[in-house]
Amino acid sequence: MGGFPVLHTSDYSIETAYKVVYDIYSSVILRDTVQRYKIRDVKLLERIVKYAFDNIGNTFSGKNVADYFKSQQRKIDLNTVYNYLNALEGAFILYRASRYDIKGKEILKTQEKFYLSDGGLLYATMGYRDRMISGILENIVFLELKRRGYTVFVGKFLDKEIDFIAEKKGQKIYVQVAYKLESEQTIEREFSSLLAIQDQFPKYVVTLDDFWKEDVEGVQHVHLSDFLLQSF
Repeated sequence: MGGFPVLHTSDYSIETAYKVVYDIYSSVILRDTVQRYKIRDVKLLERIVKYAFDNIGNTFSGKNVADYFKSQQRKIDLNTVYNYLNALEGAFILYRASRYDIKGKEILKTQEKFYLSDGGLLYATMGYRDRMISGILENIVFLELKRRGYTVFVGKFLDKEIDFIAEKKGQKIYVQVAYKLESEQTIEREFSSLLAIQDQFPKYVVTLDDFWKEDVEGVQHVHLSDFLLQSF
């Protein structure tokens, strides 16, 4: 149901909870975003919101959004896309995670990720979709890292992708998030990205595996619930 406090003050059904969240979403869109940023095309804003929600956990840029709308026979200016995404950040509906090149030690200006301020927003507006489980798990980990005071980036190291690089007071942790490690290919993909980074900062692969919890060469494999509760 998400973390909006009102949902946990009473024994709401799922349907009622989603209605409450949808009403919150609607009022935030209308009041905090449309009015504050003087947005004229509310329907376009809502379509951009749904595009972002549908791509939680995927890297994309303003150009991706513009190209998508072009494929839908709707031309949209690139600056408008960025202005609307900035407005959604300003209303705390979305958080942006910039992409960081570990080898080049620079923040990249493209292929960032956006995450929801509350997972309940996705379910209330678009319903539950099994195919989005990996993105939702990333979203949970992202919010936990933010809650603990980390500055969070998505990472690039050579040709490999790292879900999260989290920094705080000169310390770092690296995190890969996956639903389950169900094949050798998945294990290789998730662990190899972290094993390629030659420093001494903690590295985690976070999944929902109940039985397989083996660490690999110092990279810790932990269940999501354990990761959320442990100190680091």
